[in-house]
Amino acid sequence: MIDGFLALYIFMLAAFTGKEIISRVPVILHTPLMSGSNFVHGIVLVGAMIALAHADTPLAKFIGFLGVALGAGNAAGGYVVTERMLEMFKSSKDKQD
Repeated sequence: MIDGFLALYIFMLAAFTGKEIISRVPVILHTPLMSGSNFVHGIVLVGAMIALAHADTPLAKFIGFLGVALGAGNAAGGYVVTERMLEMFKSSKDKQD
């Protein structure tokens, strides 16, 4: 049972730290940061697929499937947002092509 509490503690600490770090990023760096985070989301998606493959109980399979679905949506959404942000930096001459 202590392992569960330790995992929850680490998750909460990581979430708090991530929020604090991201909130202090200047606006000009959001596009490169989003591109880097898309790479990380891809790794998370692979990890979720591996966890789903090793799931034994129906609850573990459901949580694994949920992780894969949310990870895939997060990675795909990140690429869409990155593409839209890069479109904003193109000149009007480039947009006509």
